Parts: sequence; structure tokens; C-alpha cells
Amino acid sequence: MIGGDDGVAEGDPVGLEPTPIVPTEVLGAIRTLIRWAGDDPDREGLLDTPRRVAKAWKEYCAGYGDDPAAHLARVFEEVGGYDEIVLLRDIPFQSHCEHHMAPIIGRAHIAYLPRNHVVGISKLARVLHGYARRLQVQERLTAEVADCIWENLKPLGVAVVIEASHACMTARGVRTPGVTMTTSRMMGVFKEDMRSRREVLALMGC
Repeated sequence: MIGGDDGVAEGDPVGLEPTPIVPTEVLGAIRTLIRWAGDDPDREGLLDTPRRVAKAWKEYCAGYGDDPAAHLARVFEEVGGYDEIVLLRDIPFQSHCEHHMAPIIGRAHIAYLPRNHVVGISKLARVLHGYARRLQVQERLTAEVADCIWENLKPLGVAVVIEASHACMTARGVRTPGVTMTTSRMMGVFKEDMRSRREVLALMGC
């Protein structure tokens, strides 16, 4: 049941995170989709499905409420003279294709060459998730992550490589499972200097 103005759905246990209020038109749209797909939204197993789907999509798209750049605001300058590549490999992520709203599941490698400060390593993953948890295309996701790091950390170089599987291709349409799409964006020294580019790609295992 949809809750009242306090943001808590009726029947939510006290002390637990309140269930988000779902607008009636959202529930109705999901019921319409179920019916259009060929099932009965009023059968027992589907009665609560619209609310569950709506709640899930709020979670899938949580990135719209996130400012990825904010995660890079705090930096550290006391790094003992470290001036080599900083790399976070194999960061798992999940997104959704903006064309079919189908899952994109993959991993990202994010590297940068510091100029005079570094950022906490978890922040690189937070930047990725901030952009991934939106309706996306992989090419834009790759560019957004790289650009955010470049503009906010102002390093000597940034390298982002993303490898992902797209359900819009594996589960529908051409139905070709096992296919991985790879995209990359190189900036600064990783774009201009081939030796630096080869070094970062080798560290990424690409």
C-alpha cells in the first residue's frame, strides 16, 4: 500500500528503512507493461510486482542523485614523493542501456598519473558507480568517468578502460551471449606518449 506524507509506507516495521512512496502512475505503468507482455497483473504472484519493480529502478538509477565530482574533493598531498601510476583494476559495475533499459554488466580499470596529490582509492570506484547508476551507453560512461577525474584531480594523465556485456545484445535481438564490448579513453600523457600508454595498458592487463 502507498504510504502517507511522512514517506513511510503503511505497515513498515518501526526502526527499519522506510519503503519509498511510489506514485500511482508509476505503479499503473508497470501494471500496464505486465498486461501488455501477456500476463495478468492481478494474479497473486504479480500483485506486489509493480512496487518491487519501482523500488528496484530507484536503486538502479541512484546515480542521478549523486555528484561524482564530489567524491574527488578531498585529496592527499603527503605521498612520500610518489609520482607513478595509480591504478584500480577490475572494478565491477552494473548499469542499464538507455536504448532498451537492459542490464550492462562489466568491470572497469581506472588509472591516473598524479601531478602533486592523490585521492582515496575508493573514490575512483564511487565516481564510476555515480555515472553507471543511470541510463547509459558504454561509450559515454567511459568518457564521463575519465573527464571527471581529469577535470577534478588535474593529473598528468588519465586512462579508463571498460569491458562489459550488454543484455540488449545477449538476451534479445541478435541473442549472442559471451560477447564483451571494450571502450577506452586516454587523456594527458597516456594519450600523447605511447610509452606511457603501453605501460598503463600493460598494468591493466589489456
